[in-house]
Amino acid sequence: MDDVAVGPLDLAARVDDALAVQALAFGLSDEEIAVRRHIVLRHLGCPGARALGATTPEGRLVGFVYGMPNDRAHWWSTVVEPYLRNECLDHWLDDSFTITELHVHPGYQHRGLGRALITRITDEAAEPRSILSAIDTESPAAAPNSPAQRTRPAAGATANNNHGGKAKIAGARQSAADTHFLAPHPYS
Repeated sequence: MDDVAVGPLDLAARVDDALAVQALAFGLSDEEIAVRRHIVLRHLGCPGARALGATTPEGRLVGFVYGMPNDRAHWWSTVVEPYLRNECLDHWLDDSFTITELHVHPGYQHRGLGRALITRITDEAAEPRSILSAIDTESPAAAPNSPAQRTRPAAGATANNNHGGKAKIAGARQSAADTHFLAPHPYS
């Protein structure tokens, strides 16, 4: 990974660095970044929220992941629950760790950083399963051959595409954590 270290990240202190990575990886506007900044800081107040970063020897943040124990009352759970229920998989939302964001700077993609970040955060989760979802179908990360899409099979995911084209569900086993990928579902 070219001397890039993956380790704990004080995301509140480095939120602007993280959002700069996310903006490049996802193609976000300044307005979208401002909205996401507020959301990230709010998420960090949730019990059990934690983050990991990928940093260069000079301390430059080039990737990050963060998440928290899932709560069915959170917005995200209320959005994906109907799709999971249609597949009799809504139990995935119970006793699970939600991967809220996972982004790698485009200049550092294709080096295994995304896989390293998600593997470590899921391996360290106390919950028996982790879940991750892509929130839309039009972002660069949703492209069929994007690094985000390639991370799933590299982590052992197998696709189970359904939901009338609105959502795809894939499951993966990563070390001690049973990780489920949900992608994409409508952002509303």
